[in-house]
Amino acid sequence: MCVFRQPEQMEVLKVMRTIDDRIVHSLNTTVPTVSFSGKVDATQTCKQLYESMLEAHLSRDKAIKSCIAQTSEVVGQLREQRAKDSENMAVIKQLRKEQTKLKLMQSELNVEEVVNDRSLKVFNERCRIHYTPPKVK
Repeated sequence: MCVFRQPEQMEVLKVMRTIDDRIVHSLNTTVPTVSFSGKVDATQTCKQLYESMLEAHLSRDKAIKSCIAQTSEVVGQLREQRAKDSENMAVIKQLRKEQTKLKLMQSELNVEEVVNDRSLKVFNERCRIHYTPPKVK
């Protein structure tokens, strides 16, 4: 089921992006500076943070793509209904509403790419000497 069906439910996506919004704070509070490097296992900390971040990215991507697929299906059905009865204003209105949702979800994929890139850049700047993530195929 799509968790972003209504515009007010876009708040769910915002909550799901919390890890990315707080990446700098997380890195500042968990990855030690050079003077404190002996007190914390920075490699393990960076690895755990990376895995959490990657899991969040994959989860959001899957949720957004699922919503796009569901909304696309609804748009297709409404287009068929409109083709059968082009004068039905209720169908036309619902089709426009669903097309707007579809465009919103597609734009969220672009936003997601920017958010993910920003988080990975910040992560790499702080953790590159402690942890190198595996190459994604």
